[in-house]
Amino acid sequence: MEADSSQYKLLSPKEQELAQKRYRLLQPFLEQGVSLSRLAEEQKVSIRTLRRWIDCYRQGGLFGLIRQSRSDKGVRRAVNPQVQSCIEGLCLRKPPPSVAFVYRTVVDICKHEDLPVPSYSAVYDIVRKIDPALITLAHEGTKAYKEAFDLIYRREAKAANQIWQADHTQLDCWLLDSNKKARKPWLTVILDDYSRAVAGYFLSFEAPSALRTALALRQAIWRKEDPRWHVYGIPDQFYTDHGSDFTSLHMEQVSIDLKFELIFSTVGQPRGRGKMERFFGTVNQLFLPGIPGHAPNGTKDVQAKLTLDDLDQAFRTWLLNDYLSRPHGETKAAPQERWEANGFIPRVPETFEQLDLLLLTVAKTRRVHQDGIHFQGFRYMNINLAGFVGEYVMLRYDPRDLGEIIVYTNNNFLCRAVCAELADQTVSLKSLVKARNEQRKELRSAITNRSAIVDRFLGVHQPKEAPDVVLAKTVATKGAKKLKRYEND
Repeated sequence: MEADSSQYKLLSPKEQELAQKRYRLLQPFLEQGVSLSRLAEEQKVSIRTLRRWIDCYRQGGLFGLIRQSRSDKGVRRAVNPQVQSCIEGLCLRKPPPSVAFVYRTVVDICKHEDLPVPSYSAVYDIVRKIDPALITLAHEGTKAYKEAFDLIYRREAKAANQIWQADHTQLDCWLLDSNKKARKPWLTVILDDYSRAVAGYFLSFEAPSALRTALALRQAIWRKEDPRWHVYGIPDQFYTDHGSDFTSLHMEQVSIDLKFELIFSTVGQPRGRGKMERFFGTVNQLFLPGIPGHAPNGTKDVQAKLTLDDLDQAFRTWLLNDYLSRPHGETKAAPQERWEANGFIPRVPETFEQLDLLLLTVAKTRRVHQDGIHFQGFRYMNINLAGFVGEYVMLRYDPRDLGEIIVYTNNNFLCRAVCAELADQTVSLKSLVKARNEQRKELRSAITNRSAIVDRFLGVHQPKEAPDVVLAKTVATKGAKKLKRYEND
């Protein structure tokens, strides 16, 4: 039977096996003439079932030995289609109603419209089988639906340095700042999409900014001195979200100068950066629990013990000794090994000074004086400035350390000028501004105190007018009429 054999091929392997098993069971009756009663006794199958199988085989061959499922399987035949639509419509209303409310409402509608009343179990079964996507869209809106059910385009790099991703997170860890106050730090990370290797990072108490992203890029792009950390170079694409620190004109200029493409995730839908979220999850699970001051959500009374420098040293140790050398759960290879596997030569700027020129914040131009460059209240000197006295130069600096500034003339590196006062210490711009503000606050307080003393003495020694003179002035003012004036007077 051509049709039967073609239909038999459409059965799944499991169904084909079942059909062959039933045929072998019927084979003694069909080919050897064994009676059905004897066959039923030997095979422990009822005669009625054997007769039904024989009829099915004679009508449809092996395909007939498989009991076909009903075309309306899963559809409640006892519930009127209009009633079922009414049940589903009630469930999709906001706020989401209970099944009991839906049932009572449907009963009232059915009685009013003279329709068959469904049972509670039938209503419950219909509610339970409504498409979850439909429920999410109706109750939680388009955004929640997209997060849960929309197809996601996932960027996949084919080689190292093809795509770098960057993002920030505030770590659940209390640290001591320069004033011995407890604060939580921010971590900026630049991750190679292909290998999952960290190319650069930056830790700070300050909120994310274009400068902190540039400082992380500075570390990521330049060659590392540590032999355990070889990830460096200029990426082909730099993938970030729409944060102001990434969409700034400074970052746009950096991408043009370094010749890489700046790509942003869809506004309000940062799902394409799941690899960054996974790395931050690894930090939270494998690194932070061993750090004094770790304070996950809900934790109270945690004491800050480490400084930002202590955390930076601990994070670098974990990164180089553990993360970069441990096989990644998705790629099945250690990030450092996977990055090195292709044996390519990364693109890098010609000099470290050129990289600084492109990445570090540009300060206002300064004039070179006979005693050096005056910047932020300090004096910076370098012998190479001797030939530029009276000329204006451009300064760039690392806000974490004002001990030296980088000087450029006509966009060419000139020298690194050092401040003698800060040569043996590290002073940040933030601490400098804070010290200035405190000094001004003290001066204002001194002025206020002295003014109060003067006002008190003037109040004591100021001559008072006689009561009758004051009364006369009051009466005169009360009865006096104002003289009308004209514009030309």
